[in-house]
Amino acid sequence: MVTNSVDIQLVAEEAPVYAKPGDAGADLKAAADFVLQPGDRALVPTGVRVALPEGFALFVMPRSGLAAKHGVTVLNAPGVVDSGYRGEIFVPLINHDREHAFEIKKGDRIAQLVVMAVPAVNFISVTELPTSDRGEGGFGSTGV
Repeated sequence: MVTNSVDIQLVAEEAPVYAKPGDAGADLKAAADFVLQPGDRALVPTGVRVALPEGFALFVMPRSGLAAKHGVTVLNAPGVVDSGYRGEIFVPLINHDREHAFEIKKGDRIAQLVVMAVPAVNFISVTELPTSDRGEGGFGSTGV
């Protein structure tokens, strides 16, 4: 049973769909054929345009199977689609495999979309920040 939902208007030949109940990401499909040679990257069209409500953003995420099995991933993951954008969603894919080309056919699942509420933020300039348990510990500061 879905406890919360939001309506998203879209223009698309085929709407993104969730593969399984409870999935966070809806599958986004290629709208054209592409071949990614080893090391190549391309902006792959999806044919999907959305109108997100203000206070929401759409995040374009990699598909774990493409990354694990083929070395293909979303280059700027996660890609952010702001609520005011009305153009087509393109997915910047990169083929990290050093030996094999990767063929994309129209209709192949190439990424997933996650829609999240994004609150408006007021940035407040101060001269000092409050302390925390972590402090200024950065990369690797919590262990391996």
